[in-house]
Amino acid sequence: MDLRGASAESLRELTAELDEALRAGSHAERVAGELYDVSSLLRAEAALRRFLTDASLPAEAKQGFAQQVLEGKVDDVTRALVISAAGRRWTSTRDLPDAIERLSEITAVTSVGKDVDRLADELFLLGQTVKANPDLRDALANPARTSADKAALLDSLLDGKALPATVALVKQSLGGTYGTITGALAAYREVAAQAKGEVVATVRVVQPLAAPERDRLARALSQQYGREVHLNEIVDPGVLGGMSVEIGDDVIDGTVSSRLDDARRKLVG
Repeated sequence: MDLRGASAESLRELTAELDEALRAGSHAERVAGELYDVSSLLRAEAALRRFLTDASLPAEAKQGFAQQVLEGKVDDVTRALVISAAGRRWTSTRDLPDAIERLSEITAVTSVGKDVDRLADELFLLGQTVKANPDLRDALANPARTSADKAALLDSLLDGKALPATVALVKQSLGGTYGTITGALAAYREVAAQAKGEVVATVRVVQPLAAPERDRLARALSQQYGREVHLNEIVDPGVLGGMSVEIGDDVIDGTVSSRLDDARRKLVG
C-alpha cells in the first residue's frame, strides 16, 4: 500500500488520531472489523467514494454526509475516523479506501496487546503454508468460490490455533487489495513490526538456527539497521549451507548455492 503526497499525509494524521482513540480505550477488535467493512463499501460504491474525495466540495459537506451514512451503525471511534478522513485531501479516489483499510490493519495489530510477535509469527507461518500447498493456494484464490466458502476453509485451518486478530486479518487478505494472499500477509507482518518499531528480516537456512545463533544474527542486524529486528526463519534445503537474509529491498545472500551459481557463471563467462 503505497500512498503519496496528500494521501500519505492524511494517513499519518489519521493514524495519530487512531492511536489516541485506542489509548483512550475502545473496542479495538470491533473497530478493526468496521474499518475494513467501510473500506470495502467505498471500493464497491464508486459514487460514494468520488463524493467523499471530491476536492471541489466543502469538507463540511462531505463530513456531514459520512456522518449520516454511519450514524448508529458503527462504533464511535470508527465513525469519527471516517468523518475525519472525509474532510481530508486525497491524491486519488482509491487512496481513501486504501487508507481506511490500513487503519483497520493497525487496529487489528493493536488489539492483540503484547502478543504482536505471536501475531507476526502466525501470519508468517500461514504464508509459508499457503506457498507450500498449491491446492490450498488455488482454493483460496479461486474466483468461482464464494468469500464465505473461503472464510470457512480458513476457519477450519485456524480454529483454536491462532489469535482472533490473525484470523480476521487472514480473512481480509481474501479481499484482493494486495494482489495475492501471501502479499497481503507480508504487508500485515510489516504493520505488526512497525507497531513495535521493528523491521522484518526473512532468513533462509538449510537447517533451523539454534537460539544463540538467532540472537547473534538479530543483534547484528539491529546494529546495522538501527532498529530492533523480527526474524522470520525459512528452512530451505536448496540453500545447501550458509544463509540468505532479506530486509525490505535489501538481500544479503551468503548461501552456498549462491556462491556455486556465481562460480558457474564465471566459468561459463
